[in-house]
Amino acid sequence: MKKFFYNRTLLIIIGVGFFAALIIAGQRYFVESENKQIDLAIDYQNVVDLAEREGLELDDVLKQVKETGITSLAVYDSTLERLGRAGKIFSLAGSDILANYQSGTLTNELWRQTIEFDLIAPNRVYIIGGDLNSYYDTKEALFQRLGEERVKIFAVGGIEVLEVKAQFGDLMKMPLGLPRDEMNKTRAAGFNILARPMNFRKCTAENVKFFFDRIEYYPISEIVFDGPEVLGASNFLDLTANNFTQRKLTFGVIEHFTQLKFYPQLGMEYLAEKIGKDHVARLYAIPKDEQPKLEMATAVNRWSTTDRERNIRINLLRIYEKPEPEMTLLETNLKYFREVHAVLERDGFTFGKAGTFDNYYPNVILRVLVIIGVVAAGVLYLSLISRRLNRNRKFQLQLFAILAIIAAIPILMGAGGKIRILAAFLSANLFPALAIIWQLDLLRVIQYKIRIQNRAMRIKNNLSTLQVVWISTFALLVTGALSMTGAAYLSGALSDVSYFLEFEIFRGIKLTFVLPLVLVAVAFLQRFNIVDEIRHSVPATQQIKELLDKSVSVKALLVLMILAGAFVVLIARSGHTSGMPVSGLEIKIRAMLEQIFYARPRSKEIFFGHPAFVLAFAAFLKKFPKMICFALVMAATIGQSSMVETFAHMRTPIFMSFMRGIDGLIPGAIIGAILVVFLQIFSRQLKKE
Repeated sequence: MKKFFYNRTLLIIIGVGFFAALIIAGQRYFVESENKQIDLAIDYQNVVDLAEREGLELDDVLKQVKETGITSLAVYDSTLERLGRAGKIFSLAGSDILANYQSGTLTNELWRQTIEFDLIAPNRVYIIGGDLNSYYDTKEALFQRLGEERVKIFAVGGIEVLEVKAQFGDLMKMPLGLPRDEMNKTRAAGFNILARPMNFRKCTAENVKFFFDRIEYYPISEIVFDGPEVLGASNFLDLTANNFTQRKLTFGVIEHFTQLKFYPQLGMEYLAEKIGKDHVARLYAIPKDEQPKLEMATAVNRWSTTDRERNIRINLLRIYEKPEPEMTLLETNLKYFREVHAVLERDGFTFGKAGTFDNYYPNVILRVLVIIGVVAAGVLYLSLISRRLNRNRKFQLQLFAILAIIAAIPILMGAGGKIRILAAFLSANLFPALAIIWQLDLLRVIQYKIRIQNRAMRIKNNLSTLQVVWISTFALLVTGALSMTGAAYLSGALSDVSYFLEFEIFRGIKLTFVLPLVLVAVAFLQRFNIVDEIRHSVPATQQIKELLDKSVSVKALLVLMILAGAFVVLIARSGHTSGMPVSGLEIKIRAMLEQIFYARPRSKEIFFGHPAFVLAFAAFLKKFPKMICFALVMAATIGQSSMVETFAHMRTPIFMSFMRGIDGLIPGAIIGAILVVFLQIFSRQLKKE
């Protein structure tokens, strides 16, 4: 039996890099543990709607909402349309006023005189105050938005009227700033204010000052800009950033509906960089068209999963539009708010202004050690698939030294972003492959020793079913631990606040399900002959050629097509934006797993990859055909690579990713052990028959 030797120097370097990665992982854990405060918010207008639909006083509804644990109300820019519906501002097109005059329906003598003096123009809009405070807010905002040349003040019988040069429909929808009366109500009810302003068209420095002056004396929890731009984009972002910094405000960024990065807003990333990522929090709201389809229990569970797994710290809840059976609409939504608060409190969160991360970036030396460790792993893998390189240890170290210097220099210079991404990508692919390859080499040694022992004792097999189960499950646990080395390396390469907040993301997730299969397949063919088990040491290329030359039955072709289809589905379902539908049965299974485990294990691990590993090990020990062993090893590789790939979702806390792997590994081993026992019983029954 020809052996592959593992270069001890490379193993020591990998060990040192792993130790550095563990230090970074520990630092990351403490940074994430400190960020546990949630801002539980709903729209102010939602509360108004509930009060109106139930025929209750707004102050009473605000009090009841506060008692459920809601901490902030989201206040948006007012509009003339909304103010008109509330009876606070009246907006009239000049053409309508003139039409009423001509038809005789305009009875107010003062307005008739105004028209007769030719002071009303048909293409202007005239604004009259119903509520004095709202009128002053509106007047101030219109001067800010349109300027003095487009807004004129005159009086009709002692009543101040604004004449605005604007198209009526556009003006009715124009944002007019955060209304003071809503902010006053919010503050008086004991809530913080989640400010949702829109940017000004052709924003000026005076516009930026106008916004921050308006919120000066209010308890602002966070500012989350509404619309496609942040305030000040694009010429006055520095002024906006200075105001954030001076007032110690938190900038909220809205998670995209695909749950990948953010809803794009012009100037968002620049502003976050200027104020510091330690003043940024992520906001999530269940999509408006999705919430009505969700049962309340499902929506409540969604918030638990969202906050624990995606570092969301601003929960913007929407109200339910239909009441639960035997409940009023208000009672339904108060129940919803209370249950969300209760489940998050159970998960260990506190409530108030949104928590933020420390501005965390690991020590450069630690990062360099991690990168060098990845290089060592890459060279080690190459030595395990090339017998020539495997025998030349001096060349291995020379190759490592050259690649390590090339990789380390950019990191030491304070750059190396692409090197880090490449290192993370290699970690996700190399370490699961190395873990499987080491087990293959171990299996070869075990098989060789068993064969020698059996010959000496003149017996065919000396391993019982219990021994096979024990060895196979133990091997899975050891391999899982080795694969987790890759998870530590991946995390060590990428860990910093930009990745926690998902301003930067790991790319290549789908490829991490394919490449480890290729890496393991090459190593497998270097060690075993899947075409003809009598011949040994047949090159991988020769085996592939012989496989391609073989005749294939229709039955075998159908099986291959089914396996290929399953593999395509597996890859398509991976990553952030799969687009593949999830069956109702799978949704129920996921919900059950979420209730049972700390972190729901991935189906491809607990039900597929890990059981396949146990079966593969047992198949080797029971001397199954190498083609069957090869197929099972490929399936087992998917489980190992999935464990590591979990850590590529850097927004998920590292402890949760670790527990997700453990929660899949142990039950997967148990399922695999049960399958081995079942197959052994089944095979014995077949022999009897």
